[in-house]
Amino acid sequence: MNRNAVETVMGAVVLVVAALFLFFAYTTSQVAAVSGYQLKARFSNADGLKDGGDVRISGIKVGSIVSQSLDPKTYQAVVILSIDPSVKLATDSVAQITSSGLLGDKYISIEPGNEDEMLAAGGTITHTQAAMSLENLIGQVIYSQAQGSGKGGGQSSASPGPPAPPPAAAPPAPSPAAPPPRQDENRPATTSP
Repeated sequence: MNRNAVETVMGAVVLVVAALFLFFAYTTSQVAAVSGYQLKARFSNADGLKDGGDVRISGIKVGSIVSQSLDPKTYQAVVILSIDPSVKLATDSVAQITSSGLLGDKYISIEPGNEDEMLAAGGTITHTQAAMSLENLIGQVIYSQAQGSGKGGGQSSASPGPPAPPPAAAPPAPSPAAPPPRQDENRPATTSP
C-alpha cells in the first residue's frame, strides 16, 4: 500500500510540473490574437499562412492574421490583418510573407513606409510581396544544372568564358652528367668494410 501512495504522489508532481510548463509557454509565446483595426493585403501567393498567424514589424508581433480568401476576379489571395491600435502604418508600407527560419512558420512582415498619410481601418496595403517557395527555388537550381550539363561536355553554358590555358610544360629532367651530391664537411666519411 505504501508503494502505491508514492507512485500516486510522483504522478501528481509530474502533472503539476507539466501544467506549469504549459502555462509558462503560453504566457511567453505571444500566441494570443491581437485585437485592433483591420487592414487588407493582396498577395499573388499566400502559401503557408495560417489564420491566427503573426504580423510583425522588426520581429515584434503587432498583429494577427484574421482570415484569408481568394478574390474570384483577380485570383489573388486576400488576407485580412488585425493590427494593434497603437501602431499606425503609412500608406506606402510594404507587407511581405516570410518565414522564421528554414523550416519555421510563415508570417507577414511589414516594413513601415515614410508617407505622412496613414492607413485607416479597413484600408488596403497596396505594396505586397508573396512568399518565396523553397521547393521552387531548389527545382530551378536542379533544372538549370541539368540544362547546363547537357551541353559542352559538362561545362555550364550559363557562364561562357575564355578557354582554359594549356597546361604548363613539365620541368626539364636532370641531365645524366650531373655531379654527385656533396658530402657534408662536418660529418666524417664512412668507409665500407
